[in-house]
Amino acid sequence: MNQEETPAAGQKPPSRTRKTTPQASPAETATGSQEEAPPGQKPPPRTRKARPQTPKAKAATGSQEKAPPAGQKPPPRTGSAGPPTRASQPKDGGTPSPGVVGPGGEIAGYRLEEQIGQGGMAIVYRAHDERLGRDVALKLLAPGFAADSEFRRRFIRESRAAAAADHPNIIPVYDAGDADGALFIAMRYVHGGDVGSLLKRDGPLSAARAWAIISQVAEALDAAHARGLIHRDVKPANMLLDAPATAAGARGSSPAGQPDHVYLSDFGISKQPLSTSGRITMTGQFVGTLDYIAPEQINGRDVDGRADLYSLGCAAFELLSGTPPFRRGPALAAINAHLSEPPPSLTARRAGLPAAVDGVLAAAMAKSPDQRYATCAQFATELGRALGLVPGEPALPSAVSQPDTIHAAQVPAPPAGPAPLPGRRPRMSRCRRSRPNSGR
Repeated sequence: MNQEETPAAGQKPPSRTRKTTPQASPAETATGSQEEAPPGQKPPPRTRKARPQTPKAKAATGSQEKAPPAGQKPPPRTGSAGPPTRASQPKDGGTPSPGVVGPGGEIAGYRLEEQIGQGGMAIVYRAHDERLGRDVALKLLAPGFAADSEFRRRFIRESRAAAAADHPNIIPVYDAGDADGALFIAMRYVHGGDVGSLLKRDGPLSAARAWAIISQVAEALDAAHARGLIHRDVKPANMLLDAPATAAGARGSSPAGQPDHVYLSDFGISKQPLSTSGRITMTGQFVGTLDYIAPEQINGRDVDGRADLYSLGCAAFELLSGTPPFRRGPALAAINAHLSEPPPSLTARRAGLPAAVDGVLAAAMAKSPDQRYATCAQFATELGRALGLVPGEPALPSAVSQPDTIHAAQVPAPPAGPAPLPGRRPRMSRCRRSRPNSGR
């Protein structure tokens, strides 16, 4: 037996070098030895620790160095060798996206100081205009909306149109645009909060205060409709109260008898969803607030100012009752309620209101736009008359007689049976008599 060709007991075989022995035998490949084993003798056992690190293993560990010598462990992995994480990579231009920006940051010359609101579409900050030295309310839209080019163009166009609408009840818009991929709109900073927060804090408003708020919003909507603007997201959260309203004492009253001054905000934001084929996005979500959306918006039909009137009617119902008229748990149930269920009775939820209020609200929330009031101001006037705050009796739209029994008197009762033609027998009787003669 040749002792020189066989490794000693317990000794590791020499390292394998495949490049220098391309025609190695299977035994040599298994053991990593470069010498032949003597006839009749079993090859030494395989020792996995002696195998060098393969290129495939090096790729798995992320190492960029050559394989270490046989018997030596590879260097430990280090996380710094890999690429930086997405969060650590700065965006081009140095401007953070709306998803990561916060107080202390800056967008388009506005220094963000405090977050004052957040919704499904945007985040609102109290910001400081560095150029003019004034505080503004800066709303940053979610990044997904900025990714849709059609929505971005429409947002900038209609925000600028809203800025040109000079009306005392439309929130002044100072600026709107696209700053490094972040859609923003800068508006007057109103200290009094919004009507939605007021409802959560105090509950239903008095009839006089609710009607005063609805009347001002109605005037703002009619002014916007005259300029070709449709809001599409009228709700209490978009009705802002000026500073004097914050010092209100008892519920339903303003300080020292001062009326609330209301601003309608968010023109140019809640228009169409990201999907251009309909009013529902790919995930089945509406852009807007489902508690106030008009049926024609749900169906994807063309809308006009009467869609805002429907939403204003829902908002008026909430101001007087404390809850929206069609609030449901699942979103699909709310959609079906807007499409098919008649408006609920306000007087059934809140006692002490005149019964005429139900008819006016039902007309404003009619399923068909043709059965609603022609303008928002007309609805507000008739609501004031129904509440006893405006002289005169409330009137319904000309297309509506009684909202609770709409078309009931126009549908004739079905006849008891088919009436025969005068002077002739019924056709069925004639056929029955002719059947016995058919076989002749």
